[in-house]
Amino acid sequence: MKNLIPRRFRLLATSLAALLLGITGAQSTYASPVLPGCPAGEIFATDNTAIITDPDDPRLTTRLRHFEHEVRGIIRAHGARPGGSTLLDGVFWSEELKRTTYERSREFDVNRAGPDSLRHIAAVIAKRYHQEAVLTFRCLPRTSPETDAVEIEVPGVRAADLRAGLLADPEVRERLGGGSVTLDGHLVLVAPLADLPLARDFTVSLGADWGQAEIRYGDREFVG
Repeated sequence: MKNLIPRRFRLLATSLAALLLGITGAQSTYASPVLPGCPAGEIFATDNTAIITDPDDPRLTTRLRHFEHEVRGIIRAHGARPGGSTLLDGVFWSEELKRTTYERSREFDVNRAGPDSLRHIAAVIAKRYHQEAVLTFRCLPRTSPETDAVEIEVPGVRAADLRAGLLADPEVRERLGGGSVTLDGHLVLVAPLADLPLARDFTVSLGADWGQAEIRYGDREFVG
């Protein structure tokens, strides 16, 4: 992630319970999140510092088990409770290299953590693993004045689909930067709230069914 993190984590996509989009007979771009299903916060991070441009690089097969164990310990050590963790295959566009880059990362659910605590934990992770920035996301009501982002998860997308989509769409590359895919084929995007329509159109262009998408609203922050 070093040197590319802020652009890479404009979305990610990242992978928690939320409100199923799609209303009777039509697909809707907006919906309200199911707040009881949200953890206090999420952290998207990796221990990787290399720029990987080959999708067949063996470093992309790691399951980050040791990293997962260590991060869960960091979360506990700072008074929060770790929840589940999801392994992600990230595909991002590098403007400097003019090509896609790849990365294995993990999303961590963090419970019993307020905004300051979540930010502090992310800062500790960024420092320990030499990351330029670590992405956090807090689930909030759509109408909250702090809401500035959306987290989208939709099934039916492969990392190869995401790569092809980024290569084909300059606007998406510029505004969204990239995204992630879970090992079972769920696209995860964390995008600015204003870019939700663009993220929806991009998701559909990848062949996914927006009617199966889950979305939540909240606050994202890049913590260095």
